[in-house]
Amino acid sequence: MDAALNIRRYWAVGIVIPARDEEALIGACIDSVMCAAKTAGSRFWAVVVADSCTDNTARVARAHLGAQGEVVQCAKGSAGAARRIGVEAVLTHFARVAPRSIWLANTDADTRVPANWLTTQLHLADTGITGIAGIIKLEDSGSPEALEAYRANYRVTSDGSHGHVHGANLAFRADAYLDVGGWCAAQLAEDHCLWRRLKAGGWRLRSDALNQVCTSARLIGRAAGGFADTLKATIDGRCRAAS
Repeated sequence: MDAALNIRRYWAVGIVIPARDEEALIGACIDSVMCAAKTAGSRFWAVVVADSCTDNTARVARAHLGAQGEVVQCAKGSAGAARRIGVEAVLTHFARVAPRSIWLANTDADTRVPANWLTTQLHLADTGITGIAGIIKLEDSGSPEALEAYRANYRVTSDGSHGHVHGANLAFRADAYLDVGGWCAAQLAEDHCLWRRLKAGGWRLRSDALNQVCTSARLIGRAAGGFADTLKATIDGRCRAAS
């Protein structure tokens, strides 16, 4: 048997997906996550946190998860709080597994991950990396203005490193997560907050452009001040500069 596959089976992988009124997109997100998990060859558990939903997000998510995950419903109105609830559900599911053997991968409901998403992460985790910040790419079918703004302002260095932190593509070992107090309940920039604390805690981190996901290019998002608003603000700024 392949030695790398043996190492990957050492990991218990939890995938956390917060969602708010995402019935149209959550199915494709879950399907991509399931493909990535099966490709990685590790045991896994996926948790969708349906936060303050007024549509059929929870029902659609349950249908796509089947017996390989769960849906937790809440009314927090906060991506950070929802992510925290999702991690708690993963840790409960893997209660008999040591935190250093649990890998926590996070994405968003409007995002699709590639088949090698978890394989790439676990390869780095096998080398001792305890946290990974990946990048996002916008789907080509999105707003032309959003795509142009993204391509003009999203920076990745020639060696593949970068300075971006996205909850849609952030992963870490559970012992590192617990050591720094986990997700905060902030409605905005909860990903940057956690990443800063992991750095301050001395955990071995990696920002790697090889780990990438495809996310929506919409300009009206679910979280005020989130990535959709950042794109819109960039477009508005470019328009003012050109006028």
